[in-house]
Amino acid sequence: MEGILRDDERLDYLLAEELRIIQSPSVFSFSLDAVLLAKFAYVPIRSGKIVDLCAGNGAIPLFLSARTNADITAVELQERLANMAERSICYNGLENRIHMVNDDVIGIASKIGYEKYDTVTCNPPYFPAEGASEKNLLEHVAIARHEIRLTLEQAVQSASELLKQGGKAAFVHRPGRLLDIVTAMRANRLEPKRIRFVYPKEGKEANTLLIEGIKDGKPDLKVLPPLYVYGADGEYTDEVRLLLYGKQG
Repeated sequence: MEGILRDDERLDYLLAEELRIIQSPSVFSFSLDAVLLAKFAYVPIRSGKIVDLCAGNGAIPLFLSARTNADITAVELQERLANMAERSICYNGLENRIHMVNDDVIGIASKIGYEKYDTVTCNPPYFPAEGASEKNLLEHVAIARHEIRLTLEQAVQSASELLKQGGKAAFVHRPGRLLDIVTAMRANRLEPKRIRFVYPKEGKEANTLLIEGIKDGKPDLKVLPPLYVYGADGEYTDEVRLLLYGKQG
């Protein structure tokens, strides 16, 4: 087990899925956003093709592998993160189902195929590039969190280029970018169909949004019930506990 780890890496459990993932506090660790997106997105169950953009250390592809037998391609620009993901995929024996591509999300369809995928998921950088100048941000973290190498519009465009007509793209982002993401989706033939807001707890403002669109779909947006992460007792709600651990409290 230890032979696959480097530097300050550790091997964590994806608890509900009984899988393991390589993480690093100084390079990259997945967040609750990855769990929420992986459980929110539509996936073909038995067969099909899925792409995860901005794959990081591979959390979303690993989560998705527990929900589907479809072929999954994971795209990550940063070589160190892609390597961590590759080792996690191999550790879990999923190298025949998840294929890691260390490349730029921009223009990726020209390399892995236009309009041939059923589902695209994407957890893109959330913050403007200018915020990445903060001294405490490491390069790996800055690129993952800030629009240094990829903007929201570019991520949406790449998702659309990959999808078949009728295919579905799912994104996780911040509520403050709602209009930006809807505008970008419609400009790229992705009609928003489902949206869900995530709140830290009841009475607080939403801090995360999940949105899914269909390529060339008809307008008909459904707003799903709110998702609360913590209850009044400060513990995870039953729904979040189920997502994370596969069981309620």
